[in-house]
Order: sequence, then C-alpha cells, then structure tokens
Amino acid sequence: MKILLTAINAKYIHSNLAVYSLRAYARENVKNENIQIEIAEYTINQQTDEILRDIYRRNPDVLCFSCYIWNITNVECLIRDMAKLYPGREIWVGGPEVSYDAEEVLLRLPQIKGVMKGEGEETFAGLCRIWPLKEETAQEALMKNTAGITFRTRSGEIVDNPWREPVDLSKVPFVYHDMADFANKIVYYETSRGCPFSCSYCLSSIDKKLRFRDMQLVKKELQFFIDQKVPQVKFVDRTFNCRHEHAMEIWRYITEHDNGITNFHFEVSADLLNEEEMSLMETMRPGLIQLEIGVQSTNPQTIEAIHRTMRFNKVKEHVERIKKGKNIHQHLDLIAGLPYEDLASFRKSFDDVYALKGEQLQLGFLKVLKGSCMYENQKEYGLLCKDEPPYEVLCTRWLGYEDVLELKGIEEMVEVYYNSGQFTHTMEMLEQEYASAYQMYRDLWIHYETCGYLGIQHRRSARYDIILEFVRKKMPEKEKNIQEALVYDYYLRENAKNRPEFAGEYMVDKEFLHAFYEQEAKIHHYLPGYEGYDKNQLRKMTHIEYFPVMEKMLLFDYKFRNPLNQEARTCMIEKDLVRGSAGSEL
Repeated sequence: MKILLTAINAKYIHSNLAVYSLRAYARENVKNENIQIEIAEYTINQQTDEILRDIYRRNPDVLCFSCYIWNITNVECLIRDMAKLYPGREIWVGGPEVSYDAEEVLLRLPQIKGVMKGEGEETFAGLCRIWPLKEETAQEALMKNTAGITFRTRSGEIVDNPWREPVDLSKVPFVYHDMADFANKIVYYETSRGCPFSCSYCLSSIDKKLRFRDMQLVKKELQFFIDQKVPQVKFVDRTFNCRHEHAMEIWRYITEHDNGITNFHFEVSADLLNEEEMSLMETMRPGLIQLEIGVQSTNPQTIEAIHRTMRFNKVKEHVERIKKGKNIHQHLDLIAGLPYEDLASFRKSFDDVYALKGEQLQLGFLKVLKGSCMYENQKEYGLLCKDEPPYEVLCTRWLGYEDVLELKGIEEMVEVYYNSGQFTHTMEMLEQEYASAYQMYRDLWIHYETCGYLGIQHRRSARYDIILEFVRKKMPEKEKNIQEALVYDYYLRENAKNRPEFAGEYMVDKEFLHAFYEQEAKIHHYLPGYEGYDKNQLRKMTHIEYFPVMEKMLLFDYKFRNPLNQEARTCMIEKDLVRGSAGSEL
C-alpha cells in the first residue's frame, strides 16, 4: 500500500516539517513492510495541472494533504480533480486550516474520507494500521475508536471523534538524515510545542500543554546540523525563550560549537530576555543567530484586548541593547487591524517600532483564523475579513477600508525601501526631514500612486530614480545629498561595472585608478587579505567612488562583507598615495 503525504509550500525554499514528522513517527511505530509512505512537496506557484500530473503518476492508494491558509485553495482544487481520476480511493486532510471546522470541511468536500485534527503523529500512525485492512467494516469500527479524526462512514454519516492528547515531543523521531534532500531550502526544527500565552489572533494559544524535547536529543540534533554545515536552521517553537533554562542551554551549545557558517533563527519575546541571555548574545559570532520579535502593537488597550503579554519599555531596552552589539539580525513584527487600533494609533505603533531600527520591520495584516479567539469575536470588533484564505482583515470598528488601503501602501514602501536593505543610508537621511517615519513612507506611497508607479515590477535601479524624483519634488534643496546617499547605498551592495544613470558622472580619474591598483597589488595597505591577486583582479573585486558633498574618496571591498546585511567593507582613501596610508574604516 502506497500512502502519499502531500505538501504544497508557499515558496520553493520552504519545506514542510509536519509531513516529515508524520512519516518518521509512522515508520518507527508501525511495523508493516507492505506500507510505503512517500512525501511529495510542491509550491503554490506551480501550475495545478503540473501537481495533478505528478500525483496521478505516483498512483497512491491513500492520498493525504497538509492544509494551511496559503495552500487550501490549491488543495481543494486538487482534491476534486483527483477524486475524478481515482474514484473510490481515500483522500485525507490535516493541518490547522481544516482541524477546527472538520465537519464543515467534510460537508463542503464530499470527496474527502476524513480529517486528522491537531497534532498528527499518533493519529497518522493509527490510520496506517487501519488502512491496509481489507474488511471495510473492521476499518470503520477501528476508526470510530481513533482519537483525533473526523471521518465519513460508508453510509455517509460524519463521525466526529474527540481530539487526541498531545504527543510526547521526545518520541517524535528526528526527520533529517540526508541533507541533500533539503539543499537550497530552509531547514525547520522544533524543540517545543504549545505556547504559554493566549494571543487572541493565534492558534498556538489554543494548545496550553507546553512540552519540550529532551535536551540530550536536542544537542545531538543540533550537532548534526552543525556538522552538516546547514546554512540556516529555523526553530518553529512559538515562543522560544518562554523557559529560560531551555533557551540558555541551546544558545550556549550553539555558541560553544559554532562552525562559523550555520545561522539559527528564533521567535522570541524580547521583553522576557534576561541579563544572562543578553550577556551570552553579546559574545556570539555575527550571524550565528537571528531573532524574530513580535511586537504587534504599542497601544496598551490593544495589547490587553488581544490577551497579549508584552512590555514595550522592556522590548525597546532589549532590542536597542542587542542592536549595539552589531552581531544579531532582528526582525520586528507589527499587525494592522487589531482591536482599538485606529489609523492614528497604528501610526504611533509604527513610529515606535521603526525607531528601534531592527534589520527588518514586517507590517502584517490581521488574519482571522478559524479556531482563534479573534474569530469568535468578529461581531464585537466589527471585524470584516475576506471569505477566501488567508482571511485577511478588510475593516474593523476602528479601521476603515480606506485606512487599510493606506497601510497596504505603507507596507509596500517599507518592503522596498527598508526591508530590502538597499537604501539604508538614504532612508536615514530622509528621516531627518520628517518628524514621523510613518509620514515619510506615506508621502512616498502617495508619490508612487500619483505617478502611476504602483503595480509595476520595477527594476532595481528604477527604485533609485524614483526616490531621486521624489526628493526633487518634495525637498529639491536636498537633491545632491540624497543622490550621494543613493550612490553610496548602491555600491555598498552592488559591485556594478555598468554605472546607473541616477549616479551621474563618474568622478574618479583613470590615472588615479591605475596608480592605486598598481600600488595595492604590491603593498596591500587598503586591501589586506588580497595577497596573490593582481591589479586587474583587485579592480574587478572592488570599487572606488568619489563623493563631492562628503569630500571623500571611498573604497568598496566586496570580498569582506558584513555578515548581517551583506554590505561591502568600506574605507576612506587618503589623497597622498605615496605615503601608503592604510585608510580609515567607516
């Protein structure tokens, strides 16, 4: 019997930890050599016909889909078509998008045999023992006694069994063995399940049975990732630092066994960080860890209404301290559409969080998830959301649809001009002209809208041209300064040999360049670490730019980049080359 676990991911670089955990648990706990469990991973960007063709050719006896808000539309389409191609074969679904309204799912999709609700390891293993049975009556009798499923009987009756008790996380086998299967993909890993908090928009708040994986197993598995030189391991623990001892032991281990390559990503509550954790972080290699910090709002009434525990004064203190260390990437999150947050309130939340200067600021929009407290309180909050997944907010009692459209514009501008990391110094210079960062991004969005630039796939250099155009209209006296900042930002990231139009005339004399690289090939004052390269190679691997406003000549070194933001190392070139000064690092 062939059982196919099917995952349709949001991006190619993603993988689905759930289906790998189901297969690993079943292989260890179901002793039946006639069962073959396969995994098929696709993305929502693939044509449905392409996925359909591949599933059809795999010819499974039982087809299972992992369901989330980002793939449920694709999954339902595939289920309807597969049922026509393979009538009579069982189709099962599981995952958060079908667990909390399982009966409705079965009514909506008569092609489905059953739904696996909640954690699926033990449930899936139990079904793997049932599916091979030839006698349908025996199958049905066993299913009626299987916790964690809602299924359809032969007579069409829907049986809704109780949810299963959470699994012992230490009993779930490690799913990674041959890392070639995960080449060019993010590797997901979990050391805990459940969440101690009760945020009303989140499904993790439903599972109060917080459990941790045995630390000896965790260390062994972390060492596997380190030995394999996995580029990034993303922990899916909902609040990684909710237990101080657990977090410290893991952070201490990866610090002591750092291979200089692997990056570990953690979702944390910044206000819960303590002195011991902060002190350890200060010793870490730049790029060893990155932190995702959910602030969501700085409005106290909003924080209380969503049952969230968050002390913004502590978040601010800790984020700023981590920022000073210059060794940890911080990703800060805001959610638009929460209760009691109108446009003025959100604007303040945005400015508060933006001022912390994390490496990224994610402006997300409330998604009203089935099973969440927010879903139950839609009427009270005047909350209207889209009927189709991901059920994103349209408006609330406090936020009209026009306001949401404005915030969508702000989101796009932040993604392009902040989160891309391509305009860091330009935006810092622009911020000096504004009392509010929100207003700056709003003005940029209005400029895009007025000029008809929205909805267009702009090439990268065009984004620089648009900023310069914006400055000419809004603050023409700042044009030269902003142009210089744009050139600086451009060459920090790009070793471009074709000069972009916005950069203007190249002001470094050819004879100067020839003399500089001739000398550097011999003495390496400005480019230590380039021994063995000739003058032509040095020129290809670096860039020199004169900045007239700053009155500085800068060297951009692309071999030695900042591990956090990938910006080139820069240093100032002294005018007197004969003395061979080593230059001043910026």
